[in-house]
Amino acid sequence: MVDKIVIVGGGTSGWMSASYLKAAFGERISVTVVESDRVPTIGVGEATFSTVRHFFEYLGLKETDWMPACNATYKLGIRFQNWSGVGEHFYHPFERLRVVDGFPLTDWWLKQRPSERFDADNFVMAALGDNLRSPRFLDGTLFERGNSDLGPGGAAFRSTLTEQDTQFPYAYHFDAALLAKYLTEYGVSRGVRHVVDDVVDVKLDDRGWISAVATAEHGDLEGDLFVDCTGFKGLLLNKALEEPFVSYQDTLPNNRAVALRVPVDTAERGIPPYTRATAMEAGWIWTIPLFDRIGTGYVYADEYCSPEEAERTLREFVGPGAEGLEANHIRMRIGRSRNSWTKNCVAVGLSSGFVEPLESTGIFFIQHGIEQLVKHFPQQDWSQRLRDSYNRAVNNCMDGVREFLVLHYRGAARNDNQYWQDAKTRKVPDALQGRLEQWQNKLPDAENIFPHYHGFEAYSYVAMLMGLKGIPLRAAGALDLMDGTAAAEEFERVRATAKDLLRTLPSQHEYLAQLH
Repeated sequence: MVDKIVIVGGGTSGWMSASYLKAAFGERISVTVVESDRVPTIGVGEATFSTVRHFFEYLGLKETDWMPACNATYKLGIRFQNWSGVGEHFYHPFERLRVVDGFPLTDWWLKQRPSERFDADNFVMAALGDNLRSPRFLDGTLFERGNSDLGPGGAAFRSTLTEQDTQFPYAYHFDAALLAKYLTEYGVSRGVRHVVDDVVDVKLDDRGWISAVATAEHGDLEGDLFVDCTGFKGLLLNKALEEPFVSYQDTLPNNRAVALRVPVDTAERGIPPYTRATAMEAGWIWTIPLFDRIGTGYVYADEYCSPEEAERTLREFVGPGAEGLEANHIRMRIGRSRNSWTKNCVAVGLSSGFVEPLESTGIFFIQHGIEQLVKHFPQQDWSQRLRDSYNRAVNNCMDGVREFLVLHYRGAARNDNQYWQDAKTRKVPDALQGRLEQWQNKLPDAENIFPHYHGFEAYSYVAMLMGLKGIPLRAAGALDLMDGTAAAEEFERVRATAKDLLRTLPSQHEYLAQLH
């Protein structure tokens, strides 16, 4: 029986993995987490997908349990600033498109153009973002009545990414260090052994499988299954087992980041319910609002910008609040391991792969990887077919996200310097090139986007293409022959719904202050 698991590395990936495995298998497995107190974690994966709710629900955690402890806030989507032009913005929200007479509302928008804001006309979330609203009323009720609510009240059964058949209207921002601390306490209280020590060697048996990791003070930690959560180092998978790494740098040039943690008075400033991605001269800047501070960082390509220039740009962007703050410079490894599961080692998190934080996929990849591990958990015979199935799922997920992120750069109308000009001519994955040509004549749908699960639906592709404005689009030809009255009425309903919610929903700060 495979029942002794050793997780090397802590942080978000290590403790999400440990707590999830314990929630799944309880006392039937032993879980050890070994982490060094001398190795800092990246600590900037602070924005998420809406599907992360399944992780907390699987652990039996309610929002009232963990959100205040992690200074968490709600995220209704991503606000893209200056990608289509300086001073312009649009939202990629957690909201599916409405359909009228068989066609998504965005097709009708291209035909009728009720205003210049496609996002405000098609999505209620745009108005909530612009006006800093909470997705919950003060009594905790979710504003979107038709959605199953796994928030403050929890749920009757556990679910995973596979069961997400509706679009839940929000995700979270949280302090990654505080979440790791919270999950450490959660895991240890449920029997996870926590070893604080340095791993000095990885021991292999005659087959080349991992038999133990040697530590400086606790000796050898033996296990059946080893989970590599050592970040970009890939200590077990890439170094000890020599699993190759597949780079995405030919299509995604950004390879560095510099980050700041900026204290703010959120009572005075309010708390935006979105992640902001602001296009800059050599990349983009994230702005993630937490309950007590802002997490911000400049993601850039060092081919176009030095670390010193990037830090200076970020400090100027933040303003006086950046004075005296220590900057965290990060060298990112963009791509994925050829296989995230090799022999008896599974990599989860950055050691598995990373495709830059533009769509908040870091935590999503951790959740997907650990969920797939439970679904593919090995038996005593260590079936190779099981490993192959796991690796296909993980590789497809990352390759799909890669395609979606490449679309952001290829589709951006911004074209004012060499970085953004090169973004239009840089190599794209072969299949994506054909899709880009097709989308100019028929907007993305379930049949013509990346065909394997990668967390994004067709409406996300539509929202990005329409917001970025760099690729010409046209409405379905059938609309020339159809009555557009019902579509015009639906645009009015979107506006009326948004207006009513702005009147009745509290601000995000008001709701979260009550939660605290």
